[in-house]
Amino acid sequence: MNTQHIYNIIVAAGSGSRFGASLPKQYCLLNSRPVLMHTIENMRKALPDSHIVLVLNKDFIDYWAELCEEYSFVSPSIVEGGDTRWQSVKNAIDKIPADAQVITVHDGARPIVNADMVARLIDALDSAPGAIPVVSVTDSLRQINESGSTPVDRSLYKAVQTPQAFHADKLVEAYSLPFDATFTDDASVLAALGYDVTLVEGDTNNIKITNPLDIEIAQLYLRQQ
Repeated sequence: MNTQHIYNIIVAAGSGSRFGASLPKQYCLLNSRPVLMHTIENMRKALPDSHIVLVLNKDFIDYWAELCEEYSFVSPSIVEGGDTRWQSVKNAIDKIPADAQVITVHDGARPIVNADMVARLIDALDSAPGAIPVVSVTDSLRQINESGSTPVDRSLYKAVQTPQAFHADKLVEAYSLPFDATFTDDASVLAALGYDVTLVEGDTNNIKITNPLDIEIAQLYLRQQ
């Protein structure tokens, strides 16, 4: 597929309240550069000549411009985020041209995305309307119920990552639906229209920066690239 018809939405509009730092996690330093710059750079490497739409909180757009100047970094086009992740993605979709063939959606706080995994996602779209990367669950799981909890077979579950990739027309159609609380990721939005996605092998290194310790873990993974 011609990557010029691929549009990558990178969602980085969150406040990072769980991270516990003075700045949202996407702006904290990872190997002497903001996390978000690593994310963008790795998506550019994975899909050369594709397009990136960066979604930012309106209160941090000027700050991002200052960071780009400080680090001599060329920013993708920017869209203002919404009050929810769903609204942020929808804002970006509304800016994507009608000739787009594929749209991917990626979390700005996942800086270790690699080209092999992205290639698996794009290839999977030959036979499915959407594809998402998953990894096996390694912890034991329990289901909470009224009487307490019961163990469940973890082999029946997978942990979902981003980026997630979709036929552009299907994702645009899905995001025309009104918001629903069951929309936990983009695949769940697509499911509301009755479309199923295919699962592809994710990458255990593709961690989401959630806690300060994750920065140190990501530094180790970056050295392996």
